[in-house]
Amino acid sequence: MSKLETVTALSAPSLLAPPVLAALQSWPPAADVLAAPIDPDLADTAAFCAAYDVELTASANCVVIAGKRDGEMRYAACVILATTRADVNGVARKRLDVRKASFAPMESAVSLTQMEYGGITPIGLPATWPVWIDARVVDVPEAVVGSGLRRSKIVLPGALLAQLPGASVVEGLAL
Repeated sequence: MSKLETVTALSAPSLLAPPVLAALQSWPPAADVLAAPIDPDLADTAAFCAAYDVELTASANCVVIAGKRDGEMRYAACVILATTRADVNGVARKRLDVRKASFAPMESAVSLTQMEYGGITPIGLPATWPVWIDARVVDVPEAVVGSGLRRSKIVLPGALLAQLPGASVVEGLAL
């Protein structure tokens, strides 16, 4: 991560959204999680990778999907590499067990996660949500994900994401 100036995430609580900080404080592997400040105007994946010399293959996006079943909204998080796209209406829809799945509306994603849009991360999501990690993400030695804020990123071994509460590795989650 040549242009990212990282510090141990727990040593920089101002770089983490409150639910992310709370989750890291109770997660044993948190010592291996780093955080880096970035320009919030460069938080979107393509701009971030170009400005900070981060390969798209090291950047992971966390997308919130939603679907309704029996009048109840269901949510899940999908973590995929920036070089792929989530198979929302295939693998994700079937796992969510809904007739139709879509990306959650921005207002819902922000209010339910208590994170900023464009910075949503799989760390610190609501405990009832499943977190699905595309199998390719787990193989990334240093994955960059959101911090819950647009002004920073988290860097950690991709394999650690599979150890998050509620997480499972899913083959074919991304296309």
